[in-house]
Amino acid sequence: MGARAGPESGFKRTTGGRTVPPPTDIHALAPTRGRMKLRSVGVSGIRKPLNVQRGGRTHTLAVTFHVAVDLPSSRKGSDLSRNAEILAEIVDETVTRPVASLEHACSSIATELLRRHPYATEASVDASAEYFLRQGVSEEKRSFEDYTLLAEARASRGTDGQVVVRRAVGAEAVGMTACPCAMETCRDLLTREFPLLGDPQLRALPMISHNQRNRSRLVFELDGDVEVEAEEMITAIEAAQSSPTYAILKRGDEAQVVLDAHRHPKFVEDVLRDLLASLPERFPSVPDSVAVRASTVSEESIHKYNVEASHRTTFAELRHPAGR
Repeated sequence: MGARAGPESGFKRTTGGRTVPPPTDIHALAPTRGRMKLRSVGVSGIRKPLNVQRGGRTHTLAVTFHVAVDLPSSRKGSDLSRNAEILAEIVDETVTRPVASLEHACSSIATELLRRHPYATEASVDASAEYFLRQGVSEEKRSFEDYTLLAEARASRGTDGQVVVRRAVGAEAVGMTACPCAMETCRDLLTREFPLLGDPQLRALPMISHNQRNRSRLVFELDGDVEVEAEEMITAIEAAQSSPTYAILKRGDEAQVVLDAHRHPKFVEDVLRDLLASLPERFPSVPDSVAVRASTVSEESIHKYNVEASHRTTFAELRHPAGR
């Protein structure tokens, strides 16, 4: 009697009693053209619920994942179904065992990607999640305002087989800015029309200007076991904008937000510099070696384009700037 076919043999028995080889693994074949290593192949836009235990509370985040690995020149394709399987397994486990943070979940996923893709040496995981904080223009008007949490993980496998994981945490907040250039131009024009505006005592009077919806992001590339609270990053971003914005605003509240913004007019360059300059004081325990990425976009109201600024630095450079 012939050998019994089973999963471990790579064969299966047909109804006629014959054994046939399994289907050809097309992914494992050599490329037919352009045999080169690809830096990243993966899946994006996968949405999953993730339970996070933080500050004594359990948060359920609706997360969108982008996961990928590199692909050697010897393979035609990547085993993409493994990526979806890993996400399902790790996310499902958080129902009974919540993770410590979104970035920790990304680290676990990146590590498992390299284990399930033995031909890969690099794995990347990017995640974004809606996050709600109870905020308001006053205590009586507080409601849940929406923000975006960001997390990244990069896993690398060395020639000795050891895996090193680097992670990052970040946040995005939407606020507003008021243009300081248009403000001064309007002040000059109106002073010609209304000379009393030239009184030095009225210099602090908020002046009209055009406004922008400002979207700013802040990301820390963390070392070792360094932990950072995303809510503190959100606070830092909003403090750098001309003013936060809110879902619930009555007429008097709207006026107050507009006045606050016009008392703090800013270019995108101002938002970026103010945000970065505030970080050493806001995060005194973060090591000098931690890298910072910050970006800001002002969605223009009177122009048909947006204005943006970005910068990458370290806490060491922020604490000890070479030049001012």
